[in-house]
Amino acid sequence: MITEKELLHYIGKQPRHMAGFKQIVHDLALRGKERRSLEELLHELARRRQLVAIGKERWALPIASSGQRPGPGGGVARGRGEDLVAGELRMHRDGFGFVVPNPDSLPARARGKLQGDIFVPPPAIGSAVHGDQVLVELGPIHHDGRAEGRIVRVVHRRHETVVGKFHYGSRHNYVSPIDEKLTMEIVIPPGMERPREEETRHRVLGDEVKRGSAHQTSGAQPPSAASTVRGRGRPRSTNLGEGDLENMVVEVEIIQWPSASQSPRGRVIEILGREDDFGVDVEIVIRKHHIRHVFPDAVLEEAQEISPVIHHRELDRRQDYRDLPIVTIDGESARDFDDAVLVRRLENGNYELHVHIADVAHYVEDGSAIDEEARKRGTSVYFPDRAVPMLPLELSTDLCSLRPEVERLVLSCVMEIDGQGEIAGYELAEGVIRSAARMTYTDVNAIIEGDPALRRRYAGLAEDFDLMYELAKVLNHKRVKRGSIDFDLPEPVIKFDDWGLMKSISPSERNWAHRLIEEFMLAANETVATHLERRGFASLYRIHEKPDPKRIYEFETIAASFGYSLGVGSLPVKRMQMRADKRSHYGSGRRPPLVELPEEVHVTPRMYQKLAQKIAGKPEERILSFLMLRSLKQARYSEINEGHFALAAPAYTHFTSPIRRYPDLIVHRILKAVLREQKDHGEQPPSAADEDDHRRGRLRSPWSKGTDSGGDRRKPLRMVAGLSEQTLHDIADTSSQTERAADEAERELLEWKKLQFMEDRLGEEFDGLIVSVTRFGFFVELNDLFIEGLVPIDSLEEDHYTFRENTRQIIGSRTRKTYSIGDKARVLVDRIDHGLRKVQFAVVEEKEATNKKRRKRG
Repeated sequence: MITEKELLHYIGKQPRHMAGFKQIVHDLALRGKERRSLEELLHELARRRQLVAIGKERWALPIASSGQRPGPGGGVARGRGEDLVAGELRMHRDGFGFVVPNPDSLPARARGKLQGDIFVPPPAIGSAVHGDQVLVELGPIHHDGRAEGRIVRVVHRRHETVVGKFHYGSRHNYVSPIDEKLTMEIVIPPGMERPREEETRHRVLGDEVKRGSAHQTSGAQPPSAASTVRGRGRPRSTNLGEGDLENMVVEVEIIQWPSASQSPRGRVIEILGREDDFGVDVEIVIRKHHIRHVFPDAVLEEAQEISPVIHHRELDRRQDYRDLPIVTIDGESARDFDDAVLVRRLENGNYELHVHIADVAHYVEDGSAIDEEARKRGTSVYFPDRAVPMLPLELSTDLCSLRPEVERLVLSCVMEIDGQGEIAGYELAEGVIRSAARMTYTDVNAIIEGDPALRRRYAGLAEDFDLMYELAKVLNHKRVKRGSIDFDLPEPVIKFDDWGLMKSISPSERNWAHRLIEEFMLAANETVATHLERRGFASLYRIHEKPDPKRIYEFETIAASFGYSLGVGSLPVKRMQMRADKRSHYGSGRRPPLVELPEEVHVTPRMYQKLAQKIAGKPEERILSFLMLRSLKQARYSEINEGHFALAAPAYTHFTSPIRRYPDLIVHRILKAVLREQKDHGEQPPSAADEDDHRRGRLRSPWSKGTDSGGDRRKPLRMVAGLSEQTLHDIADTSSQTERAADEAERELLEWKKLQFMEDRLGEEFDGLIVSVTRFGFFVELNDLFIEGLVPIDSLEEDHYTFRENTRQIIGSRTRKTYSIGDKARVLVDRIDHGLRKVQFAVVEEKEATNKKRRKRG
């Protein structure tokens, strides 16, 4: 067993006094329990500030750049090292940055006083770039919790590659990064302008690329001359001669990082094509967000070696559901089916809801190559016409996919639900099913609505779907009654033409077929979370914390202009600065304005729900629903159950999508271990009597007055499946980050597609809604197109307009004309900013007035 002294001595001998977890395990030959002890020791030393946690699996001695050495026993010599904070640098395109501090690395003087991130002005950035893990020297902490710092050392480069455009220069060739947060050009030394291989590999080619290339090679013409001029539809060239790399999008590996006197240097490792070639936009987004899109050979080999044959001993030990009419219900284009459902009526009049989830944990063993890769990916990433899966296709679309008429292993949650939607009892089991049919949302909804042809076609299942619809309404009513929030905002759906170009954007359909699957999955997730928490097992939870008072204040200010409120009432307040104002005032020499904010807000999900119901069907519904959604925090994963605010659920987890989410796979492993432990001890499944406390509300929402979330936090948690609490914490943290990266990538590509769509519509007029007003202009969202663009304040030329911060309005000084959130606006597409990938609008009446002035002057 490694001691504290040995560990600090080992790290102190490493280059830059830093070592990774795997490096320590390998060099010190640690095995089994020794690895877990090492994990706990590292976190204990970080808590005592003898080590600094760098990223997820790297650790360093907190030594300042002045050359301080470790003190006696490996500790830190006193001095400037005590003011060093580890964190991640997030750059702004204007040159300054913010370091998001690691809470474990905060010095004593900063704990409880530092509010938010540490601002780093441009001169103090040094050689650090966006995403780096750094040590920052913390300056004085102001009375409002703000603090500035200076980066003294880059301890870990988060990414080794950059995607950008290649350019030939008079002095040297270089690549300009596409990510606006990376402001430095990357010098490409002679001989490093091309990949080592002749062809670029590992492209995530989807239907769009294949269609585009097929039409080009067959001589088919794009639908418009404008598309041809912009180069859309050109197949990626693989025989690139000298001089034709200009403006090509390439991926560069950094071989020398920047210093105070020189730019970074790199070599081209992949040529993606021109920015407007078919499919290149997806490739750029994948590489810009560093989404893992290539499965290592070991993962593919492991997946191919998995036998599709289910041994009879495995079938004999499982619950057999093969004779039941269980079905999958998914979208028309779905390829992986990880959940199947059934609803039956019991003799006592209650409902029996079956939710069967693909048993991915049976095939993906802990510590295997597939498991390690899935943990790094965290989630599947979905783009409009393709996906980057978390698991190899052999698993995601075959062995783990619940195909019709094929035996598949599942983890089952069978619930008895009464007429009020309460759980009267449940059974969790490892099972085997044979799906009776692969249904689509469209067909199921048509059956529910009484389509004669489809009801005849699925005569044996039609009544089951009617019962599903009946139960879904009961479950939905129960959720609404307890205060669960449902904004029901439609999502944009992109449609492509035969050439792979975007032809339209339409709101997604959310019918009762979608809703019933949502309700069934929510019920299963909540049941599993409650089961594990009540029995004191450590697990992963999906938590959604109470909104921040500042966000509630911002929403209430805007909602008041529409005559609405959440009803939080008047509360004690304190004066402080808003983060948005802090950032906009940095470097200007002006002090951000102070605003009064409530120190604590008693807000419940029901307040949001009531307001959502009040504005339903009103003209202002979309804008206020969007603002309410923005006021809420982002849901995340955690090893500590803190409840789910939006669902008004005291315990919630993700159990139903192990094919595409790593936390679900972990919950499956935990649940399988718990079920086997219960079976070994002869424990009976929960009965209706066991669930009486739940029906009476013992596990109540932590946002209700006088209650706490379920479970006794004072009792030590029971660890199963070889998972420590620290491991669960790391998985939760990593999974939350990969989820956010996937969301950002999906959102960015969608905006890119919208930009391409609007290029053919320059000069066209549209009706829209003002969704945001700022000091530099207002944003308008076009009706039914989900496309947002800026109307700059300096483009309003028929009067002098100023921004009123207290009312969030732009007002003309002479005409008194105002532009406010929620106002309707007629705009035309004025220009496309390709650098920032933004659409700029002009108000039609303003544009007409400007043109009249110009004609008069002429």
